[in-house]
Amino acid sequence: MQYCRVSKQEDIPQLKELWTLSFGDEGGYIDNFFQRYYRPERMLVLEQAGSIQAMTAWFDTELVLPDGERKRAAYLYAVATHPDARNRGLAGYLLKDADMYFQSIGCDAVTTVPAEPSLHRFFARHGFQEYFTHQEKRYTNEGRHTETQFSIVPIAPHEYTMQREQHLKGIPHIALPKDAIFYQQGACALKEGGGLYQAKALFGSVLLCAEEMGNGTLLVKEILGEPSTVEQLLQELTIHLEQWSGLYRIPGNGTQFGMLKWLNEEKTGAFFWKQSGYLGLAFD
Repeated sequence: MQYCRVSKQEDIPQLKELWTLSFGDEGGYIDNFFQRYYRPERMLVLEQAGSIQAMTAWFDTELVLPDGERKRAAYLYAVATHPDARNRGLAGYLLKDADMYFQSIGCDAVTTVPAEPSLHRFFARHGFQEYFTHQEKRYTNEGRHTETQFSIVPIAPHEYTMQREQHLKGIPHIALPKDAIFYQQGACALKEGGGLYQAKALFGSVLLCAEEMGNGTLLVKEILGEPSTVEQLLQELTIHLEQWSGLYRIPGNGTQFGMLKWLNEEKTGAFFWKQSGYLGLAFD
């Protein structure tokens, strides 16, 4: 017999084991989630014969529409099935029950960021459609040098959250609560160079969220600000990140990234899918 339910505190050892088996993340990364964001109701599990066989965490976010209207949206994270229980449809069963749970608590939509193309196809089979995009570009530490106009300093999660919404005004996007940004800060800070930052100049400021990915590479997960200010910072980026190479992401339409599913079929049909939204800080 199998059934889905909200997690319990006593599930944590099983959840951590399943997380490790599924994603291979280090203990510190997993601990950061359970210390900074986890609550029992923030993880849904599928139990079979007294053992957890599948799980998903979720972040309580808002989908901000082009006209500024806000809809409560659950962002799925760490969707996993135990290796010994795969290819039995358990993840699909969990997603179906998760939809009913999210509807019961007033969510209008569900979002997720599939880690690879095959997972985009999997989520498409369960009602998700491509919606969120960004521009992703590579930088190296051998780029053109110029005089610096910015100073880059750490910024607290609550300040990052407020400024992020100011920078994204008028852009359809996912708005993240302070506790989700707090979790992201902890994940980024586990390795050298990662964290939440503000780049300041006399003519403006820019937000950056960076995470060290190993082998001397740094993923700048989002850069947000006025376009002209961001462009000036990008010209200086290799100076400020001179020991790194890697990728940076900014709002735009270059790369498909996240998927959206409305929990109301009428909304699905009426929604204008051709205008993409910005998800930005996926916890990938």
